[in-house]
Amino acid sequence: MTRRGRFRGIEIDAEVDAFLGIQYAEPPFGARRFGAPVPVEHRGDCVRYGPVAPQSAELPGAPVWRPGDEAVLSFNVWARRDAEGAPVLFYLHGGAYAFGSSAQPDYDGAALARAGLVVVTCNYRLGFEGFGHVPGAPANRGLLDQRAALRRVRDTIAVFGGDPDAITVAGQSAGAASALFLAAAEPVRRVIAHSVPNRVCTEDFARRVAEWIDPTTPESAVTSADALARVQTGALGHDPVLFGPVADRLPPLDPRVDALFCHTSAEYRLFEAVGAFRPPDVDTLGRDWGVPAHVVAAYRERHPDEAAVRLAGDFVFAEPTTRLAEAHGRAHLARFTRSPGGHTADVPFCFGNLDGADFLIGGPPGDDERALSRRMLRAWVDFCATGDPGWRGVRWWGEPVEPLRAPWRGVDLDRPIDHAVTGTGARPPRRAP
Repeated sequence: MTRRGRFRGIEIDAEVDAFLGIQYAEPPFGARRFGAPVPVEHRGDCVRYGPVAPQSAELPGAPVWRPGDEAVLSFNVWARRDAEGAPVLFYLHGGAYAFGSSAQPDYDGAALARAGLVVVTCNYRLGFEGFGHVPGAPANRGLLDQRAALRRVRDTIAVFGGDPDAITVAGQSAGAASALFLAAAEPVRRVIAHSVPNRVCTEDFARRVAEWIDPTTPESAVTSADALARVQTGALGHDPVLFGPVADRLPPLDPRVDALFCHTSAEYRLFEAVGAFRPPDVDTLGRDWGVPAHVVAAYRERHPDEAAVRLAGDFVFAEPTTRLAEAHGRAHLARFTRSPGGHTADVPFCFGNLDGADFLIGGPPGDDERALSRRMLRAWVDFCATGDPGWRGVRWWGEPVEPLRAPWRGVDLDRPIDHAVTGTGARPPRRAP
């Protein structure tokens, strides 16, 4: 055991301590359900992860939510024992705004802490609980949770040896977009955003999705899995993401905030591999998603064997991420092209957590993979400390980027999701008056 002020955590090794499951807000259940987060002072030891937020997914190596698990709004800290005034990485997990947690093995912060950062990961409300439309309740409750967590971290991080004025907000996928929303709402020094999705929702879409959910039943983030099962046709049939921030568009990043963006070369290979994306004919995908015909034709010609997979990945993640970097004006931008180059393949390298990540990175890690991980982890550490990832003499793998981007010039990617919510014909659950 180890202690920092009133927080008692665990010794990871001779250098690093961890403080897990620190509550930052009251359990969002009962009278507080669907409300804004209510700050709370943590009491008790910090020796195990807090419960994950209600969700239907069960992820490898991560805990699952069970009825009765209520203290879901918590954060975790990893720090060197000698840390003092160290830069802070505040990391938000991804998961389509519907699943995931800070307890996933991918996000263990020990290696980054050993390299000089104070690392924080946090849980926030997901799915309908965090983003569903509830009349009279605040919208985007998951984003409000993230703001509450960051404020508590800012107030307490000096106890763990972190500098409250040197916080880098970071995330991947839904966590990356969340980082942008957080940076637009709270003062931060730097932002790291990997694979930012262009997925925000109109208020009308959120209302229509809510018709499939019965909010009078407990933990509707779990029961909303039934709604997902009904969405099998049209645009949502290819990408059944029903929840996300209700907004007009992703917020641009203040050019005064240091920025590091990254995306992978074939994002949707992951979703194909896990069965979440069953590639249709690329013409069908383009028509359902409103992608111009000339863009579809370019992918059919350039990637005949996986046109739909490559188009989907660039449409949802790669091109939006690149445009955000360009709009910022001085952002650092990386393209992770190491095979298989799927969504999330870059994350284990940045955290230094390659062991157990064979599925994401394409096989067991060897010397080359560990060397690449050391470089990528160091880039994050240097960026958090100075605003410069220190990229010098970077080796290039894969195709030139400009020909890949050329078909997207002039195509509007900022439109929020406003698809028709159609299903199999089953009636939505009865909602109490």
